[in-house]
Amino acid sequence: MKIKPFGVEMWMNEYENHCQYNLAETCVESLTIAELLAICGKSEDSLKDLLSMKQTYGEIEGSIALREQISGLFKNQSVSNVLIAHGAIGANALVYATLVEPGDHVVSIVPSYQQHYSIPESYGAEVKKLLLTEQDQFLPDLQQLEELITDKTKLISLCNPNNPTGALIDEETLKKIVAIARQHDAWILCDEVYRGTNQQGDGFTASIADLYEKGISTGSMSKAFSLAGLRLGWIVACESLMQKVTHQRDYNTISVGMIDDYFATMALTHRHRILARSHKITRENLATLDNWVNGEEKIHYVKPASGTIALLRYDAKISSRDFCVQLLQSTGVLFTPGSALDMEGWVRIGYANTPSIVQQGLPKVSSFLQSLS
Repeated sequence: MKIKPFGVEMWMNEYENHCQYNLAETCVESLTIAELLAICGKSEDSLKDLLSMKQTYGEIEGSIALREQISGLFKNQSVSNVLIAHGAIGANALVYATLVEPGDHVVSIVPSYQQHYSIPESYGAEVKKLLLTEQDQFLPDLQQLEELITDKTKLISLCNPNNPTGALIDEETLKKIVAIARQHDAWILCDEVYRGTNQQGDGFTASIADLYEKGISTGSMSKAFSLAGLRLGWIVACESLMQKVTHQRDYNTISVGMIDDYFATMALTHRHRILARSHKITRENLATLDNWVNGEEKIHYVKPASGTIALLRYDAKISSRDFCVQLLQSTGVLFTPGSALDMEGWVRIGYANTPSIVQQGLPKVSSFLQSLS
């Protein structure tokens, strides 16, 4: 199997640990274990539970307690609809390995997380890309979707809230997409890793798994829950698909770590406290970013409705990679180049890191932009 290099991951691997102001980070400011315990109302004595935990594989599909908590993130799902994976990246990979075969037809929105078009391409599928545009607020054109989909379409791939734009497909539009998919008996995979970070209300948008019998939701502890280090994600879908995914999972996962399962269960049991923290960070930081963009003549964007990231279009005759490398070298600020996302002429910013990093980093970007004049 040949697959394209994963642009954004290669960039992060190369530069993420060599910056002073990480504005490429996509997670809400990560929690320490001590902070997690405090938020959950636990003392350090609770860690004694780990001392007697025999390090077996644990419950292969994920503990019942964990899967119950995850099912509680949805309206119409039960434990039997939930399967635990190694992060959302592992969840997505399992779905593609289960469903996509050579010669299949897949429709994927772009820009999106590169998994959603490069993996099916590597399996020999024909991937048609539904381009999201600034003019459409980075929301899908349903007429274009109808033109791309055929009776041979196996799968439609969405990312909602969107990575890298922060655009949010509302429930009414999701239902229209479901109607289109149902006409062609196509699955919909919706990467919902940023679900829970909406700028309004409780932070949650409707899940495709609740709206469509062939809807597949993937998510993780990384973004809204600030626990990327647990490497724990999930797939939520109908039981018949779960059985097929389990066959694939046996070959490359077996189980996630028992300690990861333990802390994820603790976090989700007290998720309202963690999400309150996340909403405070994402909403206040986005206000900071929005004020900066509005005052910066060389930067333009579509203000995110959700997520932790945004695409910034810049006015300068320089490639996005050179822009980001020079920015890092001169200021210590890290962005992600649009070239790593198949979006040349743009850069991606992560605005949900420690508030002081955002507040101190953005003025340095302004100084860098002035130097490009």
